[in-house]
Amino acid sequence: MTALLQISGLRKRFGARAVLQGLDLTVEAGETVGLLGPNGCGKSTTLNLVCGLLQADAGQVLIAGQPVSPRSAALVGYCPQDSALYRDLLPAENLDFFARLHGLSAARRKARVDELMQRFGLLPHAATRAGRLSSGWQQRLSLAVALVHAPRLLVLDEPSSAVDLQARQALWTLIDGLRAAGTTILLTTHQLAEAERLCSRVALLQGGRIAALGTPAQLCSRVPAQAVAQLQTADEAATLRRAAALGWAVRRYGGQLCCLLPLSATLREVVEALDGAGVTAVSLQPVTLEHAYLEALGAAA
Repeated sequence: MTALLQISGLRKRFGARAVLQGLDLTVEAGETVGLLGPNGCGKSTTLNLVCGLLQADAGQVLIAGQPVSPRSAALVGYCPQDSALYRDLLPAENLDFFARLHGLSAARRKARVDELMQRFGLLPHAATRAGRLSSGWQQRLSLAVALVHAPRLLVLDEPSSAVDLQARQALWTLIDGLRAAGTTILLTTHQLAEAERLCSRVALLQGGRIAALGTPAQLCSRVPAQAVAQLQTADEAATLRRAAALGWAVRRYGGQLCCLLPLSATLREVVEALDGAGVTAVSLQPVTLEHAYLEALGAAA
């Protein structure tokens, strides 16, 4: 594969706060790469630097071999977390306006607007001004606007954070379709299920650097467990002693006491192993990206 996006040694400060501290990342053509991490770790700052909305203090961003500049803007489509639509314009008028900004000819604009109105299911809402659309349909229109000039790189900042579950599923389906068609995508998200669903690789950011990078399966494989047992206990000290005797590492994921099981086991086998150790409830879970995230970022104790 060919690197469409190359980020090298990227640094950015806001006053005394260092947000990015030497970030390195390569995104190959056709990949969907997700940036995950706690608030303030540099996710949105990275997107803004890729889109040329901020200037780096140090380091370099190359898009298709070109440094970020007004010329490279034609290669990038950006869908922000907060809608940038013109609320008084109809969906097709929004698409046409942004197509004009990108310099598309009249014939190309019409063809592209017609194509995106159809592709994104916007025709039933053609007579509704953008400001009167639901949040889900506004985000769908924002995604179409980001694609109006057929960019090589699509940048999505929290693409489904402000929409309901049904609209989120619809957006994921649209993004899946873009990915399957070969669109290169860089996105940020706080939703681990979104990253598992959409991303070919995930970068976990902490302190302005990448703490871990890999496919969701690769990141999950770093968790030293075949399964995770989530426990409720009336005697935590006894439960911890039993877990230690069994050789099971203990973590707190989301405040819940959990045991990392080194071997596959049935729920019955886990319950029997913990019998007499004060455990009142057990649920058995597969290792997920959430567990990998908490392990990599040191958020599990």
